[in-house]
Amino acid sequence: MTFLRIEKLRKHFAATKAVTDVSFGLESGQVLALVGENGAGKSTIVKMLTGLHKPDSGSIFLDNQPLFFSSPQEAWKAGITAIHQETVMFDELSVAENIWIGNHPTSRFGLVQWQTLLDQTNLILKRIDAPFAADAPLKNLSVAQKHLVQIARALTQDARVVIMDEPTAALSKAEIEDFFRVVQQLKSENKAIILVTHKFDEIFAHADTYAVLRDGELVGAGEIQDTSSDALVRLMAGREVGALFPKTQAVQKNTMLEVKNFSHPTEFNNISFSVKSGEILGFYGLIGAGRSEIMQAIFGLNPDATGALQIDGREVKIRSPADAIRHGLVYVPEDRQHSGAILEMSILQNISLASLERFGMWLSRKKETDLALPLTEKLSLRAKHFDQFVSELSGGNQQKVVLSKWLATNPKVLILDEPTKGIDVGAKSLVHTLMNQMVQDGLAVILVSSELPEVMHMSDRIVVMRQGRMVAEFNAREVSAEEIVAQAAGVLA
Repeated sequence: MTFLRIEKLRKHFAATKAVTDVSFGLESGQVLALVGENGAGKSTIVKMLTGLHKPDSGSIFLDNQPLFFSSPQEAWKAGITAIHQETVMFDELSVAENIWIGNHPTSRFGLVQWQTLLDQTNLILKRIDAPFAADAPLKNLSVAQKHLVQIARALTQDARVVIMDEPTAALSKAEIEDFFRVVQQLKSENKAIILVTHKFDEIFAHADTYAVLRDGELVGAGEIQDTSSDALVRLMAGREVGALFPKTQAVQKNTMLEVKNFSHPTEFNNISFSVKSGEILGFYGLIGAGRSEIMQAIFGLNPDATGALQIDGREVKIRSPADAIRHGLVYVPEDRQHSGAILEMSILQNISLASLERFGMWLSRKKETDLALPLTEKLSLRAKHFDQFVSELSGGNQQKVVLSKWLATNPKVLILDEPTKGIDVGAKSLVHTLMNQMVQDGLAVILVSSELPEVMHMSDRIVVMRQGRMVAEFNAREVSAEEIVAQAAGVLA
């Protein structure tokens, strides 16, 4: 008997059909991969299952009993909980306080029983092999460890369904392995798990079944063993995606950026490299290798860095991002939500933000629209209108706004730091296609990515970093994945 079942769930927001007549089921002790492009309806289904949205129609059954949630608290009490990529917790409180917040064990007089709270927390942490204690300050934990805190919180309520929404997006390879060991333990305890992820390796390694959404509708479901990554891509995109990495060769001309002897007291040392017009230079390394720190320093975000820069053959001094922009160097950060865009500003305002100098004394809506329209059309931005807040867009469309903002400055050198992190297959393919267009147009592109296939397929050359140093450089067409990983990890290939 199916443990969790949804039947003909529907949720529309005005004219937007977020979810239309979606039905699928999940057994206890199983992992179901819920996949689809951004905007396909995954988040809306998660919100209906956790009581944040009330369905317009349809039913949710748990253990063959119909459920009707009017709040997240009711879903929580029914045994359904969610672990999100980015969640709200309280850094200044302890692990135990975060786990039991709103649900503290109390005496008959209403006083919190602190020793009981700590003892029960430590038992749960031991159950999932958490490498920290109940009284540890949350602010001292890594992102992966904070995910374990969320799992521990779910276990205090004996959650029967655990929804994991992009839980490994910000984790290292070792942390991902540790995380999925806990997932396997939850499976052994007969928890039903819904895994929302864009990572196909995770889907095929850990999921038992799958459900694919496209444009708010269920377009495919079944056993993982009966499908393939190509089949899932076709279902998600509604079209043949010939290659996830559509690399085309551009004509490489003059050296556009040259970095000489860049160093920082604690982050990196003696970094020298160059990238040509028409070239994509990939940077690969494990967590803590210093890749992002170098790019931020080049962009003028770290005044403690030393070294020399040349752009288009001229030596330049970059003391701030404003200097970098004026010289034609731009940086698309990894954390688009906190560093790449201002979420509570409109699409139009975000796109024009880095180009305000060109408008002179008067900023008009027409000028902003004329700037934004060709870029958003080129990137196939999906939005209701230009006045829509960026916070209301999917992750892939937020990234398109960030890219539009920087392309509006007419850069010579574009640094892309994890440009496809947390976005779906279709959006990834579009970003990769755009990268090809940029180098065909004569830009120099630096690609920083933790996804080895992306670096290998989209780059012309690959720089490998380890512990703040450049340890190897390869022609992307002449190197194996094993050689790259061996250099990044510091072991013999």
